[in-house]
Amino acid sequence: MTSDNHNSTSTPIAFGPGSQPTESDGADLDILQLPSEMQTYQAPSLPEPDEINGVEEALALLNSLLSEMHQYKVHQPPIKMNLSDLDDQNRNFIDQVLGEGEVSILFEENLTVKIQEAALAGVWRLKFFHEEQLLGDAIQVSDIPDLVSAATFTGCPEQVAEPSAPFPAGVGNAPPLLAEINEYCRAPQATPHVINLTLLPQSEADLGFLQNALGAGKTHILSRGYGNCRITSTAVRNVWRVQYFNSQDKNILNTLEITTVPESARAAREDIADSTKRLAEILEMYT
Repeated sequence: MTSDNHNSTSTPIAFGPGSQPTESDGADLDILQLPSEMQTYQAPSLPEPDEINGVEEALALLNSLLSEMHQYKVHQPPIKMNLSDLDDQNRNFIDQVLGEGEVSILFEENLTVKIQEAALAGVWRLKFFHEEQLLGDAIQVSDIPDLVSAATFTGCPEQVAEPSAPFPAGVGNAPPLLAEINEYCRAPQATPHVINLTLLPQSEADLGFLQNALGAGKTHILSRGYGNCRITSTAVRNVWRVQYFNSQDKNILNTLEITTVPESARAAREDIADSTKRLAEILEMYT
């Protein structure tokens, strides 16, 4: 089992005014059933050395990637490798070597970018599309692709508008949360601020009010490391919807998280170091 942030068994803690349950609400914690199964690393299915030919370019690129990964540290600029000039045979071989990991990301703006984490945590495959046409294909090594951290909230306001009363029928507990969101957006903390909507008395009208106030963003993330964690950016800078589902696809935790990118989507430093060792072991087969 890796030490991957994706695989963390801890759930977010809510902070701040309005985020804490009352004593009676807190009893509900006892009935939250977390998923019982966790995904762990599975080596990709690889062809035997005598079964491959014509993939010299892919092997050269992967060895170059490995060389850079040996020197890489989280928070450095990401390692980037362009695959666009490779033919299908070489790209397919890279697909086999990298495998498919826990985290999938969809970024939608002028272009659609489909991002898939490899079975090697912290190694990402990015494909850029205009409509259905593939425009670019790349590998990136980082805790999270820089497109996500740099472009998700480009052009988004730093505060959410706080509408004044009277509010729509059934809305009562949501408006104070907007003030809490703005407080933490104004002065971002080193530790993410989490508002636990599951433990707050929220009506359907309250939840709809929050959704309309925060709007929809550009980035959608699915992390399958521990059950399913669905992470969606809002239209307000650094505000994310983070929802956890069990193996029956039941929503067991519904939160808002104020941070640049939620930790549950990031690869940890230890995971990238481990991925470097695994890639070296894979490439030894083909030397």
